[in-house]
Amino acid sequence: MTFYPQERLALFIDGSNLYAAAKALDFDIDYKQLLKFFKGKGQFVRAFYYTALLEDQEYSPIRPLVDWLDYNGYTMVTKPAKEFTDSAGRRKIKGNMDIELAVDVIAMAPGLDHAVIFSGDGDFRYLVEAVQRMGLRVTVVSTMRSQPPMIADELRRQADEFIELVDLQAEIQRQPGSNDGPVIARSELETEPEEEFDDPQVEIA
Repeated sequence: MTFYPQERLALFIDGSNLYAAAKALDFDIDYKQLLKFFKGKGQFVRAFYYTALLEDQEYSPIRPLVDWLDYNGYTMVTKPAKEFTDSAGRRKIKGNMDIELAVDVIAMAPGLDHAVIFSGDGDFRYLVEAVQRMGLRVTVVSTMRSQPPMIADELRRQADEFIELVDLQAEIQRQPGSNDGPVIARSELETEPEEEFDDPQVEIA
């Protein structure tokens, strides 16, 4: 991975996509360590985290994580998710954050040199191409080690650099007994094009 100390750097994290990638690799992410790692890679500007929430519930299982991130250096971008029941009778939540992430990358581009996008979604290929034309360098973080791979080939080819999530594991993995914020203990997150995922369960460490 290539970073330059003088670069203005920002992170754009597709929350459900990153969680699903880490789950496929069988490890939990320590978001405090993730932020610390990238703050040391350049002139750090901001870290955005995107996720959809069930706003009509008294308690959303992912809310403790969202609140913790909000108080610990992340800029949270959320919107109400839509709930439905699939053909098998399973409760599903749909909340696509692609537009929000794309708009923020474009809006921030004039004040950045390097954007790091945590997602393998091929829909971001044209976004990456567009901001590259504006002079931005783009790194994409996802994984090819899962079955199936979670990084779209067209996105990996378009990015200036691809970071395999496994290669960051030693730096950002949550260690047993860590008390740094909440943990999503169980989920059936899926990174379908419509960003459908089952209701995650969160426990406070």
